[in-house]
Parts: sequence; structure tokens; C-alpha cells
Amino acid sequence: YTVDEKEDILTIEDEQKQAFFQMIGEYIMDGFKVAIIVGAMLIGFVALMDLINSLFDMIIGISFQEILGYIFAPVAFLMGIPWADAVAAGGIMATKLVTNEFVAMINLGDVAESMSERTLGIISVFLVSFANFSSIGIISGAVKGLNERQGNVVARFGLKLLYGATLVSILTAIIVGLII
Repeated sequence: YTVDEKEDILTIEDEQKQAFFQMIGEYIMDGFKVAIIVGAMLIGFVALMDLINSLFDMIIGISFQEILGYIFAPVAFLMGIPWADAVAAGGIMATKLVTNEFVAMINLGDVAESMSERTLGIISVFLVSFANFSSIGIISGAVKGLNERQGNVVARFGLKLLYGATLVSILTAIIVGLII
């Protein structure tokens, strides 16, 4: 689109048409770019979280995720998780928030035998979402790989997206807690 300033008229310019194989090639390259970005972001966020956990464990004797577990324990309790399981469930919720749902599911599998069925039901529903830092990083990185300006917009609203998605996860888990 161009605007003629003298006459203030909007004119549409013909876009140059692409050959079929040129178009397919560009889409394949875009897909490859996004796949590489997603893989790099996933590895980066999980590695960064592991580094932070290790540093906290070496310095104060407790991991960062365990600290977040104590912070998330009241939230877990308000979701309907029994207080006996609240700290462990809060730790898994924190793991999901700072890494991703896959790492949190693995951690849940390790402690599932010590939790009640109610806790497992509520926490499982909470974990099935993309409300975490790595997902927001992946989304903004993938969009930025395709369109720099739009990727910056997504990155700017990343914390708001994470906040909203986390609230939705909590509300969904609360509803399941009322049903179970």
C-alpha cells in the first residue's frame, strides 16, 4: 500500500507472485528456523533452571525450586490440595512455572506414590498447560524468528501472558478440586 501525499489517495501495488516451489521452500525454511528456536529455548531454559537450582543448593543448601515450593504451598492449599501434600505440590507447580510441564510431570512421577489421589488429580490438571517461562520464551523467540517487530511485541507482553495463563491453570485446577 502506498499513500499519495498530494492527493491523499491510497493505492494498492501488485505483490510479486512467487513460484510454487519458491513458496514451499520459504515455508520449509521458516519451519526449520522455528524448530531450531524452540529446541534452543527449551534446552536453554531447562539448563538455566538447573544452574540456578545448583547454585542455590551449593550456597544455602536448598534448591530454588524447593523455595518456590514453600511459596506456592498456600496456593496449592487454596486449590484444594491437602496441607500434607501442599509443599510437594507447590514445588511441582513451581517447577512447571520456571521450566516446563514436561520436567514437572517427570518430577510428579517421582513423588506420585507419596501423594493422595485428590492431589494427583488437581496437580495433573494444573500441569497440563503452557503457563511457564520457557513457553513464553519459545513463543516470543519463534515469532521473532519470523517477524522481528511482532516478536518484540510478544516479548513485551510475556509476563502478562504468563500471569493470565497461570491464573487459568489455577482456576481450572480449583474447578477439578471441587469435582473430585
